[in-house]
Amino acid sequence: MSADIVNYQRIEKAIGYLTDNFKAQPDLNEIARKVHVSPFHFQRIFMDWVGISPKKFLQYLTIDFLRCKINETANVVEAAEIAGLSSQSRVYDLFVNIEGVTPDQFKKAGAGLEIFYGYHPSPFGMCFIGVTERGICSLLFVDEEQKRTEYERFSEQWHFAKLTHKPDFTQSYVKKIFRPARHNMEKLNVLVQGTSFQIKVWEALVKIPFGSVASFQHIAQTINLPGSARAVGTAVANNPLLYLIPCHRIICKDGTMGNYHWGKARKKTMIGWEMATNSQ
Repeated sequence: MSADIVNYQRIEKAIGYLTDNFKAQPDLNEIARKVHVSPFHFQRIFMDWVGISPKKFLQYLTIDFLRCKINETANVVEAAEIAGLSSQSRVYDLFVNIEGVTPDQFKKAGAGLEIFYGYHPSPFGMCFIGVTERGICSLLFVDEEQKRTEYERFSEQWHFAKLTHKPDFTQSYVKKIFRPARHNMEKLNVLVQGTSFQIKVWEALVKIPFGSVASFQHIAQTINLPGSARAVGTAVANNPLLYLIPCHRIICKDGTMGNYHWGKARKKTMIGWEMATNSQ
């Protein structure tokens, strides 16, 4: 297991502990004991990973702070659109262009398509990525024991395509997604199978700025279907491109995190990391 994955697991565990015990204000020694490293080593790992202290990091995840961020997001997106700029055109974020087709449409046009895939460490654990000549078609998190199961699901969904394991090729995409260079915000194309409603929701998710959050209700209003918050939740849950289509930036309107298929601790870690990174 790579050092990046081990350190992420320590960070995730520490954030879970801090979230559950924030009112008790645990000190650095206590947090370090929970992840089985020395206080000095834990502080160094955390600062290298996000650039601020664990307690400062957790302040970004309090309910009051997140509730304020929800109210702010609509204004941020509107201001970006008025200026003629993508709200994604910010340091540490990406331009994402979605090409969406229904499964039936794609089966007719996609026969013989080759998909390159690989498993790679990311700041938030091991991930699986699939890339075609038309764009990235899959991105999800996997644990070591999940590799076979997730691959079987992927191959079933894309059974009409040729799947080729080529990690030396897919590694470059992982770097662009999770560690984009400040001076090179490269536009990434993604290829998704979904209904027209799902694709509308995923396009709205891409407009949530890096370091911000939004509610299901906000997304429903964005796509001009204000009564569809529940259906939006279903579309969010079916997102095939985790992090790249940022469903982790969706939280409940009361400021609580809500559910996340890949674990609430991971969701908190991703949101907190983006907010801390953006503030720097």
